[in-house]
Amino acid sequence: MVEEQAEGRTRPRKESPYRLWKAAEGIPVHAGSYVDSLYTVEVGAWDRVGQKGAIINLASQEQDDGWIIEIAPGGQTNVLHHMFEATFYVLSGRGATMFWQEGQPHDLVEWKRGSIFSPPLNCHYQHFNGDGEAPTRLFAVTNAPMVINLFRDGDFPFNDTFQFSQRYESGTGFFDAADERLWRNAWTTNFIGDIRSFGLDDAANRGAGGLLTMFAMSNNSMAAHCSQFPPGTYKKAHRHGVGAHVIILSGEGYSLLWFEGQERRRVDWQDGSMLSPMEMEYHQHFNKGPTPARYLALRLGELDSRHYQGFMPEQIEYEYEDPAIYEEYAQECVKHGAELVLPRPQYATG
Repeated sequence: MVEEQAEGRTRPRKESPYRLWKAAEGIPVHAGSYVDSLYTVEVGAWDRVGQKGAIINLASQEQDDGWIIEIAPGGQTNVLHHMFEATFYVLSGRGATMFWQEGQPHDLVEWKRGSIFSPPLNCHYQHFNGDGEAPTRLFAVTNAPMVINLFRDGDFPFNDTFQFSQRYESGTGFFDAADERLWRNAWTTNFIGDIRSFGLDDAANRGAGGLLTMFAMSNNSMAAHCSQFPPGTYKKAHRHGVGAHVIILSGEGYSLLWFEGQERRRVDWQDGSMLSPMEMEYHQHFNKGPTPARYLALRLGELDSRHYQGFMPEQIEYEYEDPAIYEEYAQECVKHGAELVLPRPQYATG
């Protein structure tokens, strides 16, 4: 039970169905805005999955959440299916996932560190660890909070048997289907073999000479974008709706997070870190290391992936940012022996 303010009075407010479901799963739940390392974050036995896991529910939000699934050496998960979407990123290890609809042939997708895939809505799937000596970790972003709260029931989304045949027919090469470019740097696809080395598109509008490509996957509304920017540079500050889970794929740096009119707070990151800004919270990413920094954002997308128009943040151009931001970054470059490449902005006056 939590409390809320109403007309100057404090009154009890019932926990949401999602919060009740999350607590009942009996696994570690990680909150806040930042996870230092998805590789080492605490997990526990998850009966529903049949392996270890954790829920990462950042930014005080119930639009989407994150799941860690750790599969024992040579192990496999229970068969899963659910009436909400999920996008999986392989943190470590190698293995395979079987997908199918009842009464249809199976599809097998083999994955490794850096792979991304998204089970079609409510299909059956099962993960297998292909390494007999080491565990593997998967991270998924799901819109389970929205769906559980919509139905006001934590069990129904896992037990309904409806087949979305227009979205997925198993045994027909679904995950081998050719990618389709929607526009300049947005694609639809059903499987990405290694996002860590994937060739990205130019994104000059985001600053820092960076690259960015956006994806809609498996006829789902969940979406992703991957961005990279060079050493000695930082991205333009921006804000948007809640729900983007930003996973650091490579590089070393930090991010500033703040609400308009409030002090900035800083989180440092490296490969495996993750942050999730709150609703309309400005955030800005800085590369303080000697190599390019790359991150993956898993998040909500368009209701219909065929009409996906990409990610449209509200951003602050360099010339309108607080000059202290550049000064702090210049000092960080000196500390880490990095060459400052981004020129000092010509700040707007008035």
